[in-house]
Amino acid sequence: MKADINVRVLTEERTDQRMFIPFGKPNFCDDEIEALIRVMRSGWIGMGPETIAFEKELASFLKAPYVVTVNSCTSALFLSLLVLGIKPGDEVICPSLTWCSTANAILYTGATPVFCDIDPNTLCLTPESVAAKITDKTKAVIVVHMGGYAVDVNKLAKALPEHVAIVEDAAHALGAKYPDGTCVGSSGNLTCFSFYANKNLSTAEGGAISLFNEELYTRLCSLRQHGLNSDAWKRYINPQAALVPLISELGYKMNYTDLQACIGRVQLRRQQEFFKIRKEIASIYYEELQNTGVEFQRDCLAERHSRHLFTILLPIEKLSKSRDEFVIELRNRNIGVAIHYPPLHKMPLYSQYCKDDLINTDYVCERILTLPISASMSFKDARHVFTEFLRLFEQSLT
Repeated sequence: MKADINVRVLTEERTDQRMFIPFGKPNFCDDEIEALIRVMRSGWIGMGPETIAFEKELASFLKAPYVVTVNSCTSALFLSLLVLGIKPGDEVICPSLTWCSTANAILYTGATPVFCDIDPNTLCLTPESVAAKITDKTKAVIVVHMGGYAVDVNKLAKALPEHVAIVEDAAHALGAKYPDGTCVGSSGNLTCFSFYANKNLSTAEGGAISLFNEELYTRLCSLRQHGLNSDAWKRYINPQAALVPLISELGYKMNYTDLQACIGRVQLRRQQEFFKIRKEIASIYYEELQNTGVEFQRDCLAERHSRHLFTILLPIEKLSKSRDEFVIELRNRNIGVAIHYPPLHKMPLYSQYCKDDLINTDYVCERILTLPISASMSFKDARHVFTEFLRLFEQSLT
């Protein structure tokens, strides 16, 4: 692999400690740039041969027979619910500790999101928290692999009525492993991934669905392209297909492109490199902060976790500052900490969908804080983060 362009690798030293360290940053090198040039020179930049190749390579990586790429993980979640027959009047359970896309995808179908509580150690839903929300209207559960922690979906499935489907929101979890050691995405559930700018595999934007059902695969391929029975590349390479493109149901403009896919193919080959860097950064944080009283997400150093995020819970009872004040002060020191996430059930748009207290979610969301972690960070970046964190922490002890 050629030298990185404008990207720090783990062993490099930061030359200016005052530079802002974002919570997540993509790592691109010459290989991604050369792939882009190659595709641009080919004259075909829409969905075509690169997309097909990326889907096959990602399917192989995930150990799933089918992968459908789309323009975002939000679209992936929406289309997954749609092909499962989710409709107005149905209920779909999901955690409140998630990005708004999870709940929005439910609302797009006309169904009702129902928020469940989480385990404060894993930051994810549990079979018990889901069971407490099941009604005769429940048709699906969206499992969020929060931060990259792989939920035991097989255990969850055993606790659900047979008619309730599982959709996995794996936006954070590319590379994570279920408890049985298999890849997230290989469960047989419709599993949705994100390739947004800060994700473990980034193509700036984009998403994908892994699945095992050929009929659903065919339908998803059509729905992402207006409901057409053939896409532009098929019509280009097959004159007969260009004659009578048919539309059998209302579809959407949610396709991926070869400009993104060629980046994704390179990023996929670099996942082991990225995984190693993220684990080393996480290990540094864990070693330096384990005696402060902060709580870590369970298995944050294990194979079960992709370490897309490194989240901690502040012991706010010991501090003179609130979590929000802590975040602002660290950002003033150019440490790009973030909050993942403000709970959805506290937001005006979604508050009507939660009638009960979510005790664990509320506990977590008063304390949660994300430290910077990415494959573009150096050891010195990580040291600077925990040094500034510890300095502020000690200043804030009551």
